Amino acid sequence: MTTTHPVSPAASRPSVARRRPALTAVRRQRVRAAGVAGSVLAACAVWAAGRALGADFRLADSMGEAVINLPVVAVFSLLFALLGWGTLALLERFTRHARTAWTTLAITVLLLSVLPIFAEQATTATRIALCLVHGAVAAVLVPVLRRSAR
Repeated sequence: MTTTHPVSPAASRPSVARRRPALTAVRRQRVRAAGVAGSVLAACAVWAAGRALGADFRLADSMGEAVINLPVVAVFSLLFALLGWGTLALLERFTRHARTAWTTLAITVLLLSVLPIFAEQATTATRIALCLVHGAVAAVLVPVLRRSAR
C-alpha cells in the first residue's frame, strides 16, 4: 500500500510560486512618482537632443505659429504623466483588469497623440523630434506604471 502526502493547492500551481511580491501602498506611490519624474526627464532630454540636432520645434497652422520650448515640454509631460497615474488609480478602484485596461488606453493615447504632429506645418526634424518626445514619455511611464499596478 502506498501512502499519499497532502499537496497544498499553491504547490500544485507553479505560477503562484513565481509571482513577485505585491508592492506596499507606500512603495507603489514612490515607484509611480519616480515613473512620472523619469518620464518628464526623458521627454526633456529628448527635446534637448532634438534641439541640438537641429529641430526648431516651430509649429504652424491656420491659427498661427507656436514654438515648443523646454518648459512647455516639461509641463505637458508632467500633466499627462499625472493623468496617466490618476487613470490607473481609478481603474484599480473600479475594475479587476486595471493593468490590461490601462496599458491598452496608454498605448492608444500615445498613438493618438502623434497624429496632430502631422497636421501641423513643421520641419521633418521637428516632427521626428516631437514623436520621439511623446515616445520617451510612454517608454518610461507605461512599463513603470504597468509593473506597479495591482
